[in-house]
Amino acid sequence: MHRVIVEADTSIVDAVHASPNIEPRRDCARPDMLILHYTAMHSAEKAIEWLARPESKVSCHYVIGRDGRVTQMVAEDMRAWHAGVSRWAGETDLNSRSIGIEIDNPGHDLGYLEFPEPQMRAVERLAADIVRRQGIAADRVLAHSDVAPLRKIDPGEKFDWGRLARSGIGLWVEPVPVRSGDAGLGLGYSGEPIALVQEMLRSYGYGIDITADLDFSTEAIVRAFQRHFRPSRVDGCIDQSTITTLERLLAARDTLRAMV
Repeated sequence: MHRVIVEADTSIVDAVHASPNIEPRRDCARPDMLILHYTAMHSAEKAIEWLARPESKVSCHYVIGRDGRVTQMVAEDMRAWHAGVSRWAGETDLNSRSIGIEIDNPGHDLGYLEFPEPQMRAVERLAADIVRRQGIAADRVLAHSDVAPLRKIDPGEKFDWGRLARSGIGLWVEPVPVRSGDAGLGLGYSGEPIALVQEMLRSYGYGIDITADLDFSTEAIVRAFQRHFRPSRVDGCIDQSTITTLERLLAARDTLRAMV
């Protein structure tokens, strides 16, 4: 049975605008992932209007405006259509496992903007509330680009993941600075160092095959990692900063899991 939302799941919500693009979650009692997106539209109002149209075939649980206003569109216990074709930690039906938040921003094709303070405060409050209520692990708070790196680049390199982590949301380590002159290994390189990085990325959860080739797919996934965890230079090249940041992230993840 489809439960169209009529009441908000949290007091943080300012408005409810139901989307018909929903269905029951499949083989998942409750969501265990939080996926953050940007809307890639000119305003939150236009995004909400589109997400509420049956013909759009897309939806999300929440939309956060640039003024910090939070609109809920799908009940948290329902499956929204936000992740699309995606993969994380061997799982592919991420819509059934996740809650999706769309953050109002025109995106890279329409004049990518900084995320303003009222909006970031709202993201912090809502994400913290969801993570607490649903028991979502830190390493399963992700970007759309993490789970669909060949298709998506949102919410992008301007989004402040470190700020969220300092509020207890998601996993983050300070990125290792890029060394002057370290261009790294780019598209077309092959060998054991590439395979080792691919193995580390897959260990964290990225949907990557171990080929030992820095092919187009690997480059896209390295870019996705950099966008989230080393945003100062997003080029898809495997440099020492990327490798060491990834190593530290895996160590932080393992330490966190050992404490649970």
